[in-house]
Amino acid sequence: MSTTTAESSAPVKKDSVKAPRRARRRGENTLAGSLVSHGVLIAASVIALFPIAWLVYLSLGPDKDDYLHPGDIWGKMSFDNYSFVLQHTEFFNWLKSSLIVTLGTTAIGVLIAATTGYAVSRMRFPGYKKFMWILLVTQMFPVAVLMVPMYQILSDLKLVDNYFGLVLVYCTTVVPYSAWLLKGYFDTIPFEIDEAGRVDGLTPFGTFLRLILPLAKPGIAVAAFYNFLTAFSEVAFASTFMLSDDKYTLAVGLQSFVSEHDAQRNLMAATAVLIAIPAALFFYLVQKNLVTGLTAGGTKG
Repeated sequence: MSTTTAESSAPVKKDSVKAPRRARRRGENTLAGSLVSHGVLIAASVIALFPIAWLVYLSLGPDKDDYLHPGDIWGKMSFDNYSFVLQHTEFFNWLKSSLIVTLGTTAIGVLIAATTGYAVSRMRFPGYKKFMWILLVTQMFPVAVLMVPMYQILSDLKLVDNYFGLVLVYCTTVVPYSAWLLKGYFDTIPFEIDEAGRVDGLTPFGTFLRLILPLAKPGIAVAAFYNFLTAFSEVAFASTFMLSDDKYTLAVGLQSFVSEHDAQRNLMAATAVLIAIPAALFFYLVQKNLVTGLTAGGTKG
C-alpha cells in the first residue's frame, strides 16, 4: 500500500504583502510639522511686515488727522505728502548730511574695528584680553552721561556743527561692538594663511590687506551694515552736535514735523518711508554676505 503526500501551499495574495515604509530621515519633518512650521513663519512675516505696510498706508492720507480714521484713506489716496516733503522741505540737504555722516562712520568704523579685531586675534601683546573687555566697558555708559563731556571735547577741537566731529562720536559707539564681531570672525580663519603670507614676503599689514580681508568679506559686511544703521538712525548725538538747519540728518529733520501744538503725522509718515529707502538699498548690497557673516563668528575652527 503506497501513500502519496501532496504538499499544498496556499496562494499568496499580492495585496497581503505590504511595501516597507520609507524610513523618515533625521531632521525631516512630517506633513503636520511642515504645516505648523510654515504657518508660524507666515504669521511671523505678517507681524514683521504689518507696521511697514501700515506706515506706507498712512503716508498716502492727504490730511494730518487721517490716522484717526484710517478707513477713510482708501477713498482719497494720493502722493501729495511725498510731493510736499520733496519740494517744500530740506529733505535733500538732510539726505546729503546723512550720507556724509553715515558713509564716513561706516568706512572709518570698519577700518578701525577690522585692524583692532585682527590684532587681538593674531597678536599676543600684553593685556590683549583685557583690551577687548575695556572696549565693552565703554558701552556701559548711557548717552546722557556722555553728552556733556563729548560736547566739551568737540568744542575744544572746533568740531561742533562739523560732519567729521559727528563721525568721530559715532565711531566711539560702533567700533567696540564691530571689533568684537570681527575678532570672532578672524578667529575662524586658519593661522596657516598668515604663515603663508610671511613666507611669500608679505608684511603683517600686507597679509591682512591682501589675504585676510578678502576671506573676511561676510564679517566685514555685517560690521558695515551695523555701522550704517547705527549712524543712519541715531538722533540724540546728531540733534546736539549739529546746530545748523542745513546740516541736520534725516532722523533729526523728521522732528521738524512735530511742533508743540501740531504734529503733521501724514508728512512724518511720508518722510519715514523715504528715509527707509537708503537703508533698504544698503541692505540689498550686503545681504548676500549677511547670513554667512552672522553665523561664521559663532564658532572657532
